[in-house]
Amino acid sequence: MTYDVAVVGAGVVGGLIARELSRFELKTALLERCNDIAMGTSKANSAIVHGGFDAQNGTVKAELNVKGTAMMPEVCKKLSVPYKNNGSLVVAFSDSEMEHVKELYERGVKNGVPRLSVIDRDELRRIEPNISDKAVGALLSESAGIVCPYELTIAAVENAVTNGVELIRNCEVTEILENDGGFTLKTSAGDISAKYIINAAGNFSDELAKMVGDDSIELIPRKGEYYLLDKSVGNLAVHTIFQCPNEMGKGILVTPTVDGNLLIGPTAVNIDDKEDTDTTPEGLLDIVDKALKSVPTVSVRNAITSFAGVRAHPVNDDFIIGWSEKSGNFLNAAGIESPGLSASPAIAIRVREILGEKIELIEKKEYTDTREEPVRFRHMTDEQREELIKKNSAYGRIVCRCETVTEGEIIDAIKAPAGARDVDGVKRRTRAGMGRCQGGFCGSKVVEILARELGVPMNEITKFGGESKIIYERTK
Repeated sequence: MTYDVAVVGAGVVGGLIARELSRFELKTALLERCNDIAMGTSKANSAIVHGGFDAQNGTVKAELNVKGTAMMPEVCKKLSVPYKNNGSLVVAFSDSEMEHVKELYERGVKNGVPRLSVIDRDELRRIEPNISDKAVGALLSESAGIVCPYELTIAAVENAVTNGVELIRNCEVTEILENDGGFTLKTSAGDISAKYIINAAGNFSDELAKMVGDDSIELIPRKGEYYLLDKSVGNLAVHTIFQCPNEMGKGILVTPTVDGNLLIGPTAVNIDDKEDTDTTPEGLLDIVDKALKSVPTVSVRNAITSFAGVRAHPVNDDFIIGWSEKSGNFLNAAGIESPGLSASPAIAIRVREILGEKIELIEKKEYTDTREEPVRFRHMTDEQREELIKKNSAYGRIVCRCETVTEGEIIDAIKAPAGARDVDGVKRRTRAGMGRCQGGFCGSKVVEILARELGVPMNEITKFGGESKIIYERTK
């Protein structure tokens, strides 16, 4: 397997980089160590498109945050990904915190953040009726929004694959050997040759860089825990509501999601294990305690699940994007913590520009930057549903009752470019299993459909790859 470029890591950054490179006459591979894409930080984060006032002036993080946020609505439109420009608030609960809010405003202005203002208690209460009576004012960022991070990743990779990028799953890089023509990557999927490597390996980008002798990337794994509340809670928050940030991050937020749920969290705890995504009693209690400070009517009696993600915090507190000083054809896109999701479209452009300094990038004559919108049965009118079912009866069979997901949608998700290969992959693409029962009713049917469409026995279907088998053997 020989390529011009190997992008390592199929998260939102790697996915959008692969999509950007698919515009050109390059043989590009996207390598992912897991059974599916968006399996790291990209599937477990706050899903916020940040305005760009938090990052320090003059940093790469600040620049690409503002640029990426400006690009996000158009990127989502082209990729048929739900996006909502709901705006964000940083709420102050004292005069001293209002001074911090004003500092964030000044920083945001210097960063070039548009539609930024400081509002008083009365205006805050007008636009957020459920905010705490103790709030004294806030920073309002009208350019901020929300997006589904794993849907964006999936859409970007689908678009890249449609344009010729090869996605190689279950492909963990274990060693990199340099030669005159580039690199040989020793992987769990076999040897792969590439002239250039783009390191978008998230929490493991430091380890990948060390394989070419680059030990300059220092990352601290930082875990964040969340609660996801049922849609029945209604509009407890219109905007994304932050509290004043501290040295560990942006603090506990209360935010709607593009799918109508309410998300609260995250905690921020430095850990040693990059794959520790367990929730803890202490973390979940901390979320509730601090979320109530912002919106006193929040109740986790409406919680349908809790989860945790791990982000790669760089010790220099800035994105690391550029050629490695130890290996001339090895390009790092590392240390991409928050606001990495917001910045991801701009990061992809920056990486393409840097690569273009070394090689001539020739645009393809045939290229599409759009993805056909997938069927979302839950959003259709009765008339649209009737017409769809006439064309394909599989759309008339509801599999997930909580989220109104049909068998036809699940089949589409499996057959799509870079399609689902496991239960969680179907879940991320269709929302089957994301409702109140969390797959209690539809899970077995999803397994059955996966086995049938992939042509494998049901006991080979996994939840998320590896040994996460759902059925081990038949019982008598």
